[in-house]
Order: sequence, then C-alpha cells, then structure tokens
Amino acid sequence: MNNATILLVDDDRQVLESMSAWLREQGYTVQTAPSLKDGRELVDRETFDLIIADIRLRDGDGFDLLSHCTKVCPQTFVILVTGYATAETGIEALRAGAFDLLTKPLLDQELEMAIDRALSQRKVVEENRNLKQQLDTRFGLDNIVGHDHRMRRIFEMIDSVADTRATVLITGESGTGKSMIARAIHRRSARRDKAFVEVACGALPETLLESELFGHVAGSFTGAIGNKVGKFAQADGGTIFLDEIGTASTSMQVKLLRVLQELQFEPVGGTQTVEVDTRVILATNEDLSRAVEEGRFRQDLYYRVNVINIELPSLRERPGDVPTLAQHFLKEVCEEVGKELTGFTPEALAAMQRYAWPGNVRELQNVVERAVLLGRGGTIGVEDLAANIRSTPAAAIPTAAGRTLKEALSGPERQIILEVLESNGWNRNATADSLGINRTTLYKKMKRLGLEEPVGMRPIGFLP
Repeated sequence: MNNATILLVDDDRQVLESMSAWLREQGYTVQTAPSLKDGRELVDRETFDLIIADIRLRDGDGFDLLSHCTKVCPQTFVILVTGYATAETGIEALRAGAFDLLTKPLLDQELEMAIDRALSQRKVVEENRNLKQQLDTRFGLDNIVGHDHRMRRIFEMIDSVADTRATVLITGESGTGKSMIARAIHRRSARRDKAFVEVACGALPETLLESELFGHVAGSFTGAIGNKVGKFAQADGGTIFLDEIGTASTSMQVKLLRVLQELQFEPVGGTQTVEVDTRVILATNEDLSRAVEEGRFRQDLYYRVNVINIELPSLRERPGDVPTLAQHFLKEVCEEVGKELTGFTPEALAAMQRYAWPGNVRELQNVVERAVLLGRGGTIGVEDLAANIRSTPAAAIPTAAGRTLKEALSGPERQIILEVLESNGWNRNATADSLGINRTTLYKKMKRLGLEEPVGMRPIGFLP
C-alpha cells in the first residue's frame, strides 16, 4: 500500500471523482480541488508529496499553480495534464519546472508509471537532502568543538575565507583536526555541493603521487593499462585537500606551484592540458619556513600556499576544552555502540586535564572510545582511563618542551592579556573589566609576564 499524499486539481468534476477514486484504491491519500483558487489554498495550508493538475482550468491554468508551487513548496513535484498536448507544450512544462506532462485521456498504467517515477525521484531528492544535512552536521563548523579564544578566532577565520578562492594553509601538530577544519571550510563555501577530495601526500611515493593528483594516460608507465582521472580533476568545482604537503619532493613542488598559479596541468604521459576550477587547501605539521631555510621547500611555493594560514593550537594549550571535547566524543561513541553513559566523574576530568595529550584531539577521541567500550559503570571514572593518563602527576605536567603546566600556560595567558590590552588601547581599567579581574591582579600579571605599554603610547607624566 502507498502512503503518499496527492492533490488533484481539475475543473472536470467527473474526471476529478473518477481519478481520485482510482488513486485511493491504490492506497494514496488524495485531496481534490476543482479550481486554481482552491488548489492554491490547499497548497498554502497543507503539504503534499505530489500534485497532478490540469493545464486548462476555468479560473486560470496549471502553469499558474506550478509557478505558485515552485515558490511555496519547491520540494513537491507537479505533473501537468492536458487534452491538447504539443511538443512545444511539453518543452514549456518541463522548463517551467513540471516533473512530467501527460495527455488525456489518461491510461491507468501510464498514470501509475508517472506517479511512481515522481515519488521515486522525490525520495532520492529527500535522501540527498538528508545526506547533505548529515554532512553539514558531521563535517560542518558546528561539529568543531572548542571554547578557547584561539578556536573562536579560527571559527571566525573559517567563515571569512570559506567563500574566497584563496589558498589556505592549515598548520598544527598531528591530531589537532586539520582535516576537519578543511572540510568545515568546504562545507561553509558555495562549493559545498561539489566534491571534497582528500589526498595524504606523505602516504604515497612521488611517482604514484603525481599520477594520483594529475592522472595519467594509458601506457605512460608500467601498469598504466587505461586512462586515469586525477584528484585535481575529480575536485573540479569543489575542493582538494592536500595533507602532509611538507613531504612533497622538489619536482612535485614545481608541479604544484604551476597548478596553484594557473589551474592547469598535464596528466602523466599526456600532452593535453587540463584546466580546473579547484579550491586548494593544504596542511602540514612541519615548520615550512624552516624547511625553506633548509632548502627542503621552495620559497616561491611557500609564499603561494601561505596566503591564509590557520594555525591550530595543540590540545595541551587549551586544557579548558578537554571536558567539552570529551563529552562530545562520549555522546558520539555512545550513539554508535548503543550504550548509555551520563558523563565523567570529576576525578576522570581532572586526570584528563592534567595529561599533556601528545596525540592531541585524535588521542582524546581514542581514549574516550576505549573508556566507553571497556567501562562497566554508568559514568566514566578515572579507573576507566589508560594508565598513562591516570598516572600523570598534578604538579609537573610535561609539555613538548618539558615545561610544567604553569610554564606552559604562561605563553597563552600573556597572549590573551596582550590582545585585550591592545584592543582597549592599553587602558588598564578597561582591560581589567574585559578580563573580569581587578586592576591589582592585572598589574601583577603584566609585571610577571613582562608586559609593558609601548613608550610611544604613554602620555607625558604617566606613572605606572
């Protein structure tokens, strides 16, 4: 039995009654309208899966209803019916947005096939819409969790650059979420409906990487049996994300520079130039400026890819985000495995915030997944965490440079205070208010962190 809702619009009462009766026998829910006016009113009030309308109505025609539906309910397909069809009428109907044009007298089989096609197509469109919504949820900006001021600034930058053609370079330690940021940029851009193609440059030898990126023609090398379309061509109109770009060889860097400048390339072994409209996002956990100094990375390519740089902070630099991220991953894993856990104990959260997270966000995600799968209680406790996390002492949390937590946080703290001071024109009262601390505390922090107002900004007779 069918459960779709159909609206029939026809000023011929006999046709309206007989067609609606037949459709109800097929299991459809049917409403009828004997005029354009009645049809419009029903469309405004209710939702239909399909509308079947006669072109000639006593107070207008089906094209008027089609136009109204396009504005009010564009997701609803419309089939037009006429007793005076011509080739021109059919072309006009399709151009106006009709799904199909049928000719009277209608045969049961013909009508049934048209309805099946329309409802099947509507289902595909709805599934695609739901899939895009899921992609937006999974890879969009809303899925990137973080309240740290650095992350908020990155969110703002993503919104600012998403719709530009500028090349974006994402830097940061391994596991900080560079791929997720790249996908978020793509999902926020006008290219979201086109392909997002990701290539791990460090995972392929140079010969295979060139073929992977630019494609090849048959016979260009041993094993090249047929032509292959490269990733740049696959991402035409969309976005290509080149991860681990710092591992590219010198010769590959030359080829990449040309693509970035001209958006042109030749497949391996080919002579025909391919032009693409591909937005390029790159990522690396290397210091490319140092690689340039050491001669491992071309200076001209570095300047070309470093148009917009998004630098992701390590997780140890934003320990305040650990509880939020952990809860986010907990919810995801519980939904996947069908478990119900309420959260983390205070001791577990404290242990996770003490830990230095050398693997960054990716490591935290794995830790939470392990705790969910192996934990037996309704809440994740410190006993459910890995031994290295449980054993991290509170007083001496190591960082990548072997510093304590206090030392590690002094840099970010200094940067925050400096930014607020500069935004307030070094007005200490306003800065203290913005930071939610008193002036005395601010003075002490400035002294400890070596923050002094630029001499040129101090008024004559100023006393600190």
